[in-house]
Amino acid sequence: MTRVLVTGATGFIGSHVARQFLAAGYDVRVLARPVSGATEARRNLLDTRYEVCYGDLRDPQSLREALAGCEALAHVAADYRLWAPDEKTLYATNLIGTRNLFVEALRQSVRHVVYTSSVAACGIPPDGTPGNEKTPVNRHHLAGAYKHSKYLAEREALNLVRDGLPLVVVNPSTPVGPGDVKPTPTGRIIVDFLRGRIPAYVNTGLNLIAVEDCARGHVLALEKGRVGERYILGNRNLSLQEILSILAKLTGRAEPRYKVPRWLAYAAAYTDEFVEGRLMRRAPGIPLNGVRMSAHCMYFDASKAVRQLGLPQTPVEDALARAVAWFQANSYV
Repeated sequence: MTRVLVTGATGFIGSHVARQFLAAGYDVRVLARPVSGATEARRNLLDTRYEVCYGDLRDPQSLREALAGCEALAHVAADYRLWAPDEKTLYATNLIGTRNLFVEALRQSVRHVVYTSSVAACGIPPDGTPGNEKTPVNRHHLAGAYKHSKYLAEREALNLVRDGLPLVVVNPSTPVGPGDVKPTPTGRIIVDFLRGRIPAYVNTGLNLIAVEDCARGHVLALEKGRVGERYILGNRNLSLQEILSILAKLTGRAEPRYKVPRWLAYAAAYTDEFVEGRLMRRAPGIPLNGVRMSAHCMYFDASKAVRQLGLPQTPVEDALARAVAWFQANSYV
C-alpha cells in the first residue's frame, strides 16, 4: 500500500484531499501543526485511520520525520489570507515552507509529488476570456502577499523538477462545499449572505468547483498527471451576482439588487482596513486585496484537467447547497 503524506489536512481543501486518498486505498499520513491539533484537527481529522504527524513547514527537521517512509506527497498546506498584520508570515509558509518540504522530498527520493498551487498564480487574459495553464501572468495582477507568495512558490517548485523532483502542479479555482472550518474568503461570502450581510455586490466573477471534485483531482493528478505540468482544477465560471442568485434560490433569501461602484468598494476597503486592520489589529471585513482582486473576473478553463485526468464536474449548485447545509448545521448562521 502506497503511503502518502498530506499537508494541510486540517484545512478545507486538505481535509477533503486526505479523505479522497484514503478512499482510493492509500495509507494516509497527515502533517498538522501542534496548534491545529488542538482546534481544527478535532473537526477535520476525526478519521482514526490517519497517521497524524505534528510539525511545521518552517521546521525542516519535522518535515524530515514526516516524510520518512512515504512514497508520495500531496502538499496542500498554505497560509490563505487576504490580510495579515505581518505579510512576511505568508511568505514564510507559502514560499520558504514549500521550498523546505520539496527539498526534503527530493533528498528522500519521494516518487510522486502533487503541489496545490492556486489559480492566483495563473494568468488572466486581458480580453476577459477564461485563462488556462499557458496564459502569461501579469505581475500587476498579483495583488497582495497571498497571490504573490503562491506565484513565487509555484515557480520554485517547478524549478526543482529540473533537479529531479517528480512534481505535478494543480491550480484549484474556487472550491465550495462542506467542511470550510475557518472559513475561507469564499466561505465567508456564503456565511455573510446567510446572515443577511451582503446588501450589494461588485462586478466580478469566479470559477467554482465542488471541493470534493477538487480533492479528487489531487488523487488523479498524482496517478495520471505528467511531471512538470500544471492542471487547473475548476468547473464553472460565474459572476458574483450569479453566485448570489443561486444562493438566493437555495435559501429563499432575497438576493442583493444593487451593484457597488468600484470607487465605493475601494473607499470602504481603505476605511475598514485602516480602522479594523491598522488601529484594532484584526482582520478587516472588507480586505483591500480582496477588492483589488475583484477588479478582474477570475475565469478559467479546466478542460485540460477534465481531458487528461478525468476531473469530475459536479454541478456547482449542488456544491453550494452542501456548503449552505454544512454552515447551517454547524452554527455559522
